[in-house]
Amino acid sequence: MIRAYTRVSTVEQADSGAGLAAQRDAITREAAYRDWGEVEWYVDGGESGKDLERPDMTRLLSEIARGDVLVTSKVDRVSRSLVDFATLMERSQREGWSIIALDLGLDLSTPQGEFVATILAGFARMERRLIGDRTRDAMAAMKANGKRFGSRSRLPVEVQERIEALHCSGRAMTAIAELLTAEQVPTSTGCATWYASTIRSVLQARANDRLAGLL
Repeated sequence: MIRAYTRVSTVEQADSGAGLAAQRDAITREAAYRDWGEVEWYVDGGESGKDLERPDMTRLLSEIARGDVLVTSKVDRVSRSLVDFATLMERSQREGWSIIALDLGLDLSTPQGEFVATILAGFARMERRLIGDRTRDAMAAMKANGKRFGSRSRLPVEVQERIEALHCSGRAMTAIAELLTAEQVPTSTGCATWYASTIRSVLQARANDRLAGLL
């Protein structure tokens, strides 16, 4: 199954349809050239590319399966974060589906695409290390001043560990939030409803504690 993804950042762009139409046209031409046949479309209008937590991206990642192909006209339509895109590439290779980004000529099903993916993954690893180094430096400075990096979560440890395990298994933050809400697991403040932002905060706190040697 070919799964085509398009996105624009603002509601105005989504309403005008110009940006989305250009992306769709590029993918449609490629589909005709390659004789792909049926294409399933996923559209996020007025959604930021800072992370992967978007309605139709979440739906795409829940539906994509082994042998499928995620197609986008430009890499930054999927994500503006190199780390997130590299993580997505790693997931696709692990789960047996592929990614095609027309602007880069990236096709993970080809040797050339695998080579480009290796280069991008290398840059992403460097970015992760730089972020980690900056975080450790900030935490060390705060520790020296008798301060803690972030507040300690009041969420039970078993819930934190479950969230982390679900995320590591590839579950999207929105999907984790929906699961915990359905199971009526209370948040750290006792609320009944979980959101992707709540899950992100838990994961970030765990990452900070791990860097600080608290886990």
